[in-house]
Amino acid sequence: MFSRLREDVACILERDPAARSTWEVLTCYPGLHALVLHRRAHWCRQHGLHWLARFISQLARFLTGIEIHPGATIGRRVFIDHGMGVVVGETAEIGDDCTIYQGVTLGGTALVKGAKRHPTLGRGVIVGANSQVLGGFTVGDGARIGSSAVVVKPVPPGATAVGNPARIILADVDVAREAAAAKMGFSAYGVTLGDDPVSQAMKGLIDNASGHEHQIAMLWQAIEKLSQRARELPAGDCVPQDAQTTECFDAERLNRLVK
Repeated sequence: MFSRLREDVACILERDPAARSTWEVLTCYPGLHALVLHRRAHWCRQHGLHWLARFISQLARFLTGIEIHPGATIGRRVFIDHGMGVVVGETAEIGDDCTIYQGVTLGGTALVKGAKRHPTLGRGVIVGANSQVLGGFTVGDGARIGSSAVVVKPVPPGATAVGNPARIILADVDVAREAAAAKMGFSAYGVTLGDDPVSQAMKGLIDNASGHEHQIAMLWQAIEKLSQRARELPAGDCVPQDAQTTECFDAERLNRLVK
């Protein structure tokens, strides 16, 4: 029991720069209190004490603002930061080293008793504030759920889900990107630079606009060159047609950027 508590305190001190001491974490972090009470409720449920299990979970909800069903399975070193409004359903499973922020719902969409109705979070998953993860699917190891995302389908390991409904952004395998991510360390609220697909689309449009500016500049240079050569020719001679006229506009590429 005390080893689990020490692990919980250590992970909070590691992930929350506002945590100053072990005593502060033990006395002032509702996420820790909710997990400790959930373990008692979960033990009661496993031993057939269903009413007592629900009573403990309701007591934890009253004291912390975090509602965890006694049937939920929670791994080691899980950090519920701030925690107000967090709801974890009966068949939810949370893997080791996960981080969950305030307002998160791990909910179900089915009404069949005994079925797997709530999501399973793999190891090291980060779920941003006010996110809704709804359904009996799996969020892969190391995945990130952006703040206010509504996730209704599986998320691959290492991917990021953002938006409503959530769009899946696969992990970049580029070596330089991985090195930059490693330097960034822990991603608070499941957000890192470059994850927003709208921002990526805008960057793509800006790149295209920059390319068009370059093409326009080249055309003006060609026109000036032709004008100068035309002035040098005797009257009635034809103007050489050696300007660049190849069109590089790719509409399909622009359409892919904004999908």
